[in-house]
Amino acid sequence: MAVVATIIVLAAVVGTASAAEEDGWKLRQGFYEQSCPRAEQIVRHYMEQHVPHAPSVAATLLRTHFHDCFVRGCDASVLLNGTNRNEAEKDSAPNASLRGFAFLDRVKALVEQECPGVVSCADVLALAARDAVGVIGGPFWRVPTGRRDGRVSLKQEALDQVPGPTMNFTDLLTSFRSKGLKLPDLVWLSGAHTIGTAHCDYFSERLYNFTGRGGPSDADPSLNPVYVANLRRTKCATPTDNTTIVAMDPGSFLTFDLGYYRGLLKSQGLFQSDHALLSDTAARADVESVASGPPEVFFQLFARSMVRLGMVDVKTGGEGEIRRHCAVVNS
Repeated sequence: MAVVATIIVLAAVVGTASAAEEDGWKLRQGFYEQSCPRAEQIVRHYMEQHVPHAPSVAATLLRTHFHDCFVRGCDASVLLNGTNRNEAEKDSAPNASLRGFAFLDRVKALVEQECPGVVSCADVLALAARDAVGVIGGPFWRVPTGRRDGRVSLKQEALDQVPGPTMNFTDLLTSFRSKGLKLPDLVWLSGAHTIGTAHCDYFSERLYNFTGRGGPSDADPSLNPVYVANLRRTKCATPTDNTTIVAMDPGSFLTFDLGYYRGLLKSQGLFQSDHALLSDTAARADVESVASGPPEVFFQLFARSMVRLGMVDVKTGGEGEIRRHCAVVNS
């Protein structure tokens, strides 16, 4: 396991230059070594204490970090509450099912107690996502720190910029490239769905109303019909169900493994955006290759893409602020 961890760390810093990486080099490993030397230890210890009792929080922290980075960069703007005059990112449909905000608030409070006004919410979120995934047996990746927190959070920007579950491959790749990410990042970051869940209304049209005709015969033909029948019978019994939660990697949704990719190849990708990976020759080849290999390879690839994601449009230096409370800007 130590050998695997070493390989993952090395792989995480290899890659060609991109806009995301150029922004990321403003960050550095151990940014808080002098100003708050126990910061990363506090976050890691909290994850180790609490994630085993609520392992699904790993998926929501990972998703929150992803959604944050896709709107105004990795600046914790997704954590800000709306006001009477402004609806925030967390008020938008793509973020309606995010949770774990109170969990993050508790971590931030511990860090603030140790070092008031030093460690950003953006860094706490990035570290918490990494450490929570590690607690459930997932990969480790380096998290350079030094991010600053944004002061602006707009609902419409989340609607416009967070990749959606009905996107085709062209739109997905365009979205990722707009953030300085590449096709491999799209494939490997989608692998986070191995620990994901989704409400029925995110994909119910694929089960009941794919062409607009409606009814049991109007399912997405790209979905495995046995899988469709099972979802209708045991999970999403009606087209209007918006409360039932479905595992995106049935059978192992709390385990970071290859089940998501193997399910895709069986036509069991829950979202249209999942199945879209198979519509591109290069992306499909990556899926097929990783699905037939050892999980350590996926771990390395996912780790590298997570490092690149965490560098997207970061605020550093005198930009932004260090929020005292993640849900509100400093007064």
